Amino acid sequence: MNNHATNGAQSALQAAATPAQASNIYRAVWRWHFYAGLLVLPFMITLAITGAIYLFKDEIDPLVHARFMQVTPVEGARLAPSEIVDAALAAQPGTALKYTDPAHDGLSTEITIQPETGERMAVYVDQYSGKVLEVRPDRSTFAWTVRYLHSFRLFGATPRMIIEIVGGWSILLVLTGIWLWWPRGQRGGVVSVRGTPARRVFWRDAHAVTGIFVGGFIVFLAVTGMPWSSVWGAKVNEMANGGNYGYPNGLYIGVPMSEDHSNHIAQTSWSLEQAQVPETSPMMAGMEPIGLDAIVEIVQAEGLHRGFSVALPQSETGVYSASVYPDDLSQQRMIHLDQYSGMPMVDLSYADYGAAAKWLEFGINTHMGQTFGLWNQIILTLVCAAIVFLAVSAGVMWWKRRPSGKLGVPPLPTDRKAFVGLFLILGVGGLIFPLTGLSLLVMLALDLIAQRLAGTRPGIPA
Repeated sequence: MNNHATNGAQSALQAAATPAQASNIYRAVWRWHFYAGLLVLPFMITLAITGAIYLFKDEIDPLVHARFMQVTPVEGARLAPSEIVDAALAAQPGTALKYTDPAHDGLSTEITIQPETGERMAVYVDQYSGKVLEVRPDRSTFAWTVRYLHSFRLFGATPRMIIEIVGGWSILLVLTGIWLWWPRGQRGGVVSVRGTPARRVFWRDAHAVTGIFVGGFIVFLAVTGMPWSSVWGAKVNEMANGGNYGYPNGLYIGVPMSEDHSNHIAQTSWSLEQAQVPETSPMMAGMEPIGLDAIVEIVQAEGLHRGFSVALPQSETGVYSASVYPDDLSQQRMIHLDQYSGMPMVDLSYADYGAAAKWLEFGINTHMGQTFGLWNQIILTLVCAAIVFLAVSAGVMWWKRRPSGKLGVPPLPTDRKAFVGLFLILGVGGLIFPLTGLSLLVMLALDLIAQRLAGTRPGIPA
């Protein structure tokens, strides 16, 4: 009889312990989901809005800058590339650095010039009349400004580290959000929204349902945005391309290399940013260069996609570097040509990338809305709108829940062991994304300090 009573009591305790443990874990996850949102949601709103705009850069820029970007084609009247460069230099003295072929006949030609003093300038020339339409700082168009806002590059090198922090915490938001959304027997708020906007449950359900449908896209955007981060991106770039002068592993480069890198001379793919530019043999120096007109003819004969740019050599051992990165990944290409003979020294396309670089370039291209055409742009625009809604609904939900005059941090679990599994997962993420891991330690320290100031023992409610 006593044994039966004891067994019954143990069963009752076990039954009671299970909900308590589940509640503790839920509190731990909810608390750090709240912290993740507090830290990155303002940045995610900025990233979502600027990202949605940049998806349509090719459509928006010619409209915003129609005055100098759009021209009227004249059959048979197109000037030679060298004449276009001469017209640009007459309007903006300096050294011509780059000739950019228009993506179609209705767009002007862009010439990049380095003045004797100051920053690089972009000169837009009507290739049919030779008229200079605009002289402005290089990469100062609406699309470039949005891009620099999106990457935080507009604010300098250090703020770009925010990209990695936001990316890592965004993944954490999705993972903890999925755990909080998990049905656990309830029916409402799983794929449907209950109540009206006046009630908190409406915003909770709308937030959860929206998050579960776009969570995978958020993780994809976070991971594919990481290559632009200062720490993680640089290391992955190095691993993806090895030490072969910055080119993909397995690619034979049997020509002399300069100390200059591809991203210093022209816009290039992420995988080739650190690729070194070859140089002409000093034995060739002093010969007569074949000139830009001949180089452009060679580049066109090689089949480069419209919209290519040609970086001009800046010394006797320099080379012409032609590159193009259209929406179609298979058409991405970079060719370095000898300035005296016009012979290709390095000819690299997407097909030559290693497996890791191919996947990363595919991710980046899709991230920018280019891989799948208009559908790519539309879907990611909807995802960006959903991200803004997630941030707004989180704010409304918090405002309706928070106690008056308090921050409204979710309650601590009664058992600090509930944090163990969560922090193990967070720790793994912190190792993968170092800056995210560092910010995690800062947030953890701040949380412990806040608990001390509130008069509670860490992990134990007051």
